[in-house]
Parts: sequence; C-alpha cells; structure tokens
Amino acid sequence: MTLKYPHLFSPVTIGPLALSHRVVMAPLTRSRSEQPGDIPGALMIQYYGQRASEGGLIVSEATTISIGGRGWFGAPGLYSDEQVEGWKKVTEVVHANGGRMFSQLWHTGRASHIDNTNGAAPLAPSVVPYQETVSTPNGWRPTSPHRALDIAEIPGVIEEYRRAAERAKAAGFDGVELHAGNGYLPDQFLQDGSNKRTDGYGGSIENRSRFLLEVVEAMISVWGGNRVAVRIAPGGSWNGMSDSDPAALFGYVADQLNRFGLAYLHIIEPRIKGNILIEEGLQPVAAAQLRRIFKGRIIAAGGFEPDTAEAIVEKGDADLVAFGRHYIANPDLPKRIQFGLPLNEYDRATFYTREPHGYVDYPFYDERLVAAL
Repeated sequence: MTLKYPHLFSPVTIGPLALSHRVVMAPLTRSRSEQPGDIPGALMIQYYGQRASEGGLIVSEATTISIGGRGWFGAPGLYSDEQVEGWKKVTEVVHANGGRMFSQLWHTGRASHIDNTNGAAPLAPSVVPYQETVSTPNGWRPTSPHRALDIAEIPGVIEEYRRAAERAKAAGFDGVELHAGNGYLPDQFLQDGSNKRTDGYGGSIENRSRFLLEVVEAMISVWGGNRVAVRIAPGGSWNGMSDSDPAALFGYVADQLNRFGLAYLHIIEPRIKGNILIEEGLQPVAAAQLRRIFKGRIIAAGGFEPDTAEAIVEKGDADLVAFGRHYIANPDLPKRIQFGLPLNEYDRATFYTREPHGYVDYPFYDERLVAAL
C-alpha cells in the first residue's frame, strides 16, 4: 500500500527517543484539571490516553510551575506532590499505549490576574500596561496590573523552573519543554515591546535572551540537554507582544540554543495568534528561516493540515509537525492522517469548558463505523 504521507510516517529520533511517526500532539490548554489544587485527574488521564499512539509524541498542555506563575484557571500544575501523583497516572497510560510525553513548563508572567496568583501582582520583566482577558476562578477577567521583577528575584523564578523539571521527572515524563512563546514570561523578557529593563536582563538582544537561556540551563541540570526542548513564537503578537527586530532576536536565540544539544526546537508560525489562524493561505515562514540557524530537530506548529505538514517535512524545513485543533477533535489523528480517513470537526466552544463534552467524547474512526451500522 502506498502511503499518502510517507514523510510524516517515517521514523525519527528526538534526543534519545525513537518515534515511529512525526505527527505530534501540540500543547493544548484545556482547563480540565481537578480543583482545588490544579491536579490532573480522571478526565485528563482518559483524554491523554485516548490520544497516545504507538511511537508518537505528546507535548502536555502548558503546566504552571508555581502559584505565582498561574494564569489560567483549570490548567494543571507541577508545584505540589499531589500534582506529581496525578501526572504519574497520565504518563503511565500514555506509555502503556506506546506513546512518549514531554511536560511543557509554564509561567504566564504578566498574562494573569490576582485571582489566579492568590492576590499577588503578576510578574513581568517591566511594567508595560496592556489589556488581555484571562480565565480565572471567577470567570474571564481583564489582566491585573503587573509589577517588574527585581533583579534579585530572578534566580528564584529560575529555581521554580528547575524544581518543576524535577517534578516532571518524578511524574514519569520523557522530557520537558520550556514554553517561551505566546507572550508568557520568557517571551516577555525576549521581546523589546515588553522588556524595558536597563540591567543585565534588558537592552541588547543578548541581555534580553539571558533569562530564557538561564532557564534552559536550569532544566538541563535536571534532565540533560537531549531531553529538554524550547517553544518559541517568532513574530507572534499574542498577549500584546512586539519586537523591533524579531528576525535578529529569534535568529540569535536559535543560534544560542545550538550549544545545548536540545531534543528539539518547537516553532509557532506567526500566522497563528493565540489559538486563531489569522488568515487562510499564509505560508509557514518561521521554521524555514530558523532551519538555516538551528542545527537540531525542529517541530513546526500553527495552522497545519495533513498536506501542508507533509510538505514542510518533505522540504526539510521541519522534522515533525504539531497539530492542535485536529488533535482535540480526533483522538486517533495519526491513524486518520496515515490512511486518509475523514476528520471529526472540532467545536471551539468546548475548548476551555470544564466538562467531559468536547474533551473525551470525540469518536474514534472505528467507533463512527460501528455507530453507522
């Protein structure tokens, strides 16, 4: 049988891990952890177990590293023993189904509200007012006024990432990914629209990149370089982000990351803003630009369909492709792509609710066939 997508369904390695295909489940904020405590529970175990595939990679939803880093009600954490125990059950079912799983570590920085941080002002590199809406225990609220981190506080935040990386290892993950895109704390340090510091963490591209690189070093101290990854969003504007020279900034970041021997670099295409495709027909550009600089594996993300995913891997601009919306609606997405089966339609209205509907009740293709009999 001739495969329609031979490049997507060829084996590949990331760090020491051997994968049998290149269809990656993207990190997808879903709001289904158990409350109080941001603990992965039965719903999350079922959800990730459904989407695990033999030799496939799952990147967990963004997982907060501390109460001060929380910015989304219902998102799970990795800052308590109870959370570690919950994640253990998730990774166990993913592994039992033949999959691999990285934990994406998350500090939302200024993109938060005091209802999420137990009353503490959200943290940022600098005070640059902006307006966005975030999910809180009391509904969707405008972001709270934030405060600038004192330079003496920065090592403490980096230590929170290191401790979360330790907990991810205890929870049975196969590696960790730093969320450094979409206007969250590392991205806020990177981009000069949000970073107005005049000390060693601001000003030049080198200084603005320091926070991200020091966090990566902390995560590597736990895992080693080949089980650590970084996710960036070159040219992304979500959460009020901007930079005066994004090509130079992200080119520098990609070059600096070469020295760590990372598992992969995860690149969000700028045609995506948050979880919305800005415009149909825009071509992927970020992965192609950074492929010339970054020497390791690249996962491309943002607005891909099976045909365009096959094309970018065949061209060589990416090694793997992360799918978001389609993975939400299709627990058996790799199988559907591999055999050219029709995809379930996703229901955006259920993305951030708290219920099983729209989370664990999307049918597998085989179930649809049985239902039609």
